[in-house]
Amino acid sequence: MPSLRDIRKRIASVKNTRQITKAMKMVAAAKLRRAQEAIVRARPYAQHLDAVLGSLATRADLAAHPLLAVRPPKRVELVLLTSDRGLCGGFNANVLRRAQRFLADGKGPDGSPYERVELSTLGRKGRDFTQRRKLAVRKDYVGVFEQLEFRKAEAIADELTRHFVEARLDAVFLLYNEFQSAISQRVSLVQLLPIVPRPVLAPEPAAEGAAQPVDYLYEPSRAEVLDALLPQHLATQLWRAMLESQASEHGARMTAMDAATKNASEMIARLTLQFNRARQAYITKELMEIVSGAEALK
Repeated sequence: MPSLRDIRKRIASVKNTRQITKAMKMVAAAKLRRAQEAIVRARPYAQHLDAVLGSLATRADLAAHPLLAVRPPKRVELVLLTSDRGLCGGFNANVLRRAQRFLADGKGPDGSPYERVELSTLGRKGRDFTQRRKLAVRKDYVGVFEQLEFRKAEAIADELTRHFVEARLDAVFLLYNEFQSAISQRVSLVQLLPIVPRPVLAPEPAAEGAAQPVDYLYEPSRAEVLDALLPQHLATQLWRAMLESQASEHGARMTAMDAATKNASEMIARLTLQFNRARQAYITKELMEIVSGAEALK
């Protein structure tokens, strides 16, 4: 049975841990509020731009721009977004598990196998994951989440675009945690390149005189409009994914630290009860010894 001193030391240690987890929860909550505000501002623009570009890709000829060119996906790159730090529950484990499944499948949507799959990582946990498994990594973008800036998303998008246009890549996929709420994140795998056309909703046959979907009129020209919009679209989608991942990380860490604080409180309660019982046992033993000694002197 542990001594009273040992139990007292353990209680003090757990209390210190509880103070740390409580402080980390408060810091994560403050960061989550700012990150949530940022993603709420960015999400509508990114969603509408994605819809507009998907509609343009449907109406326009796929040969109208290099970023719309669809090739057999033989050389594929997976952009993996994780966190730089741990203590955030299953945030990293979920997205890394999905990455493992993607690599194990090794097939495109049409069932054709990939010849080569490379990884690009944003976040230290993703880099550690690839190093442990000795996976092929094209590039590790260091320090992206230390201070999120749109220009970083633009630089990464420009690099991916250049590799796709030069036919060094046939497809680029983005894997990240999409923010749902402070306690919920959803792992999302989206195709970044080539831009996927969205189906245009045609009018019902019964609707007489309804206009059929047609291509747009471009000013100054289709090529100039696509040259301006498509790179902006890619940078915006990557920027949104980075904001979603950051907000999800703070939400997961806040939830994990809240659970750790509650567990520490429950452990302190159990240790305190154990301490009181042990102290009562020592007191009872001493009283019995005193009574026994007094009886022996009679």
